[in-house]
Amino acid sequence: MANEQIKRVAFYFSAHPDDWQLFMNPPASQDVLDEDCRCVFIHMTAGDAGYGLEHDGGKHPFYVARENGAETAVRYIADANERPPAEADVSVVTFKGHAIRRLRYRNTAAYFLRLPDGSPAGSGYATTGYQSLTRLANGEIDTMTAVDGTAVYRGWDDLTSTLRGIIEFERAPDRAVNLHVPESNPAFNAGDHADHYMTAKAALAAAADIPARVVHHVGYACRHLPENLPAADREMKRAVFAATLQGVSALGHQFPWPEDDVFIGRNYCRIEEISH
Repeated sequence: MANEQIKRVAFYFSAHPDDWQLFMNPPASQDVLDEDCRCVFIHMTAGDAGYGLEHDGGKHPFYVARENGAETAVRYIADANERPPAEADVSVVTFKGHAIRRLRYRNTAAYFLRLPDGSPAGSGYATTGYQSLTRLANGEIDTMTAVDGTAVYRGWDDLTSTLRGIIEFERAPDRAVNLHVPESNPAFNAGDHADHYMTAKAALAAAADIPARVVHHVGYACRHLPENLPAADREMKRAVFAATLQGVSALGHQFPWPEDDVFIGRNYCRIEEISH
């Protein structure tokens, strides 16, 4: 994706297909709208909530609807400022022998690894074989398979090396790297989803020796903190999440807007500069 105008690359590691919209916005929207920035979204799990390939009453599997929600949100932001819609490039790419779905749109790329949702506690769900990022990282399981069977990761190192492959493909050595991850320190983000913590662990391992500005975003814990977004940012974030919900509902599923509305007026993070 060569573009001489690009000056930096921002990676957003999202455990589920709606996490960056809720916990990493407005920075995500600002990066998408910055023509000097390449914005890369890496969605670790399918967010299938244990349904796997099941439809759960919808027209399509739940994970497909959530994925469509993320894609709808990316396109919504990228088409802002009265820009006409562009042509999307959807393909399956291979990194370290693993097939991964990718959407390219304007200056963005969105990757979907489709790993099983690990449940809030990290124990996994019976319907998907109790697979989870937590159990893979702890060595409790030897492999983790995408919910649609398209890729099998044989251990934690296999997963992180695949992420490293994506990072190397999307970044350029002479361009600044911003790494957005869930806050993995319980002192700042107590009681978060296990997939959030493990996504941060995987991303930081994959980018271990890359000089970067790392932005650690507070997840569930921000609900207990005061609203801190100006009105314009709050409404922009609300619109982006509404686009996400629209993408989910378009494929026959609903998502609990009232529960997630508490995160709309909040965005908390800490920044760490890493040099090597």
